[in-house]
Amino acid sequence: LIFIASLLLGTTITISSHHWVMAWTGLEINTLAILPLISKSHHPRAVEAATKYFLTQAAASALVLFSSMTNAWQTGQWDITQLTHPTSCLILTSALAIKLGLVPFHFWFPEVLQGSPLTTGLLLSTVMKLPPIALLYMTSPSLNPTLLTTLAILSTALGGWMGLNQTQIRKILAFSSISHLGWMAIIIAYSPKLTLLNFYLYAMMTTTVFLTLNTTKTLKLSTLMTAWAKTPPLNAMLLLTLLSLAGLPPLTGFLPKWLIIQELTKQDMTPAATLISLLSLLSLFFYLRLAYCTTITLPPHTTNHMKQWRTGKPANITIAILTTMSVMLLPLSPMIPTLI
Repeated sequence: LIFIASLLLGTTITISSHHWVMAWTGLEINTLAILPLISKSHHPRAVEAATKYFLTQAAASALVLFSSMTNAWQTGQWDITQLTHPTSCLILTSALAIKLGLVPFHFWFPEVLQGSPLTTGLLLSTVMKLPPIALLYMTSPSLNPTLLTTLAILSTALGGWMGLNQTQIRKILAFSSISHLGWMAIIIAYSPKLTLLNFYLYAMMTTTVFLTLNTTKTLKLSTLMTAWAKTPPLNAMLLLTLLSLAGLPPLTGFLPKWLIIQELTKQDMTPAATLISLLSLLSLFFYLRLAYCTTITLPPHTTNHMKQWRTGKPANITIAILTTMSVMLLPLSPMIPTLI
């Protein structure tokens, strides 16, 4: 409870701060609060994941502090929105890319997610991404669009490519997170509110997937194939949530991609929009493979699998609400341009 309270406190401090040192303090509280949650199981892999996480986040925090000090040295401003010095912007972008796990600083993220339990993995993929994205949102007018676009396209490409040959579901979700972050990074310099919208919808869909997998206790593709017997309706909905994460049209996940592509074409960035759309087909492939493994009722190999027992308890109301929202929010899209 203390750790989760500290997590929320750190996130809140970062989001609501105006001064760089306060933002940095929030990021540090966040990092320190999630470390015990990662290494809770005392498994060597969990301890390794916690160590990797600590080292990368400490480096990123030092860079955040360094960039804000450089900016204060040059301009005399400690205000977050007044980040004007180009070198500071560059260092800050790379620091936040390390914190988020954007390519080329993505190597820690799949390893850490693989070493931590599902609930901690959920926190790492959603709550821990909010403070860096909030900092990007606040500094977005002064960031370098070319650098962000390059990082974004690389993230979408590598997130799709490296997820193709994975069998561990947490690693697949880590690479899916990297490619989604690419979509958020490409638009932040042009329409920051769209980035936030994309993040909220991504967080909602990822939460749904993680909670569903936690209910069925599934960690690998091979166990996912036999998990349908536990709660068939939940598995059928997991299929739709995965396709929604992939961004297929009648589902919620299509909404942010649609708006981002529209905004990019308005900004005369049609080649970038085309490229990032084509690269999202890579991640569509592994979502389809996950979806196929979810709904397949007879495993394709000849070895006899024990059928799982049907779980007596139904899925809780949170998963029900989240699943419905992850699948059916697309009709809200005409309302969103009026809000942005």
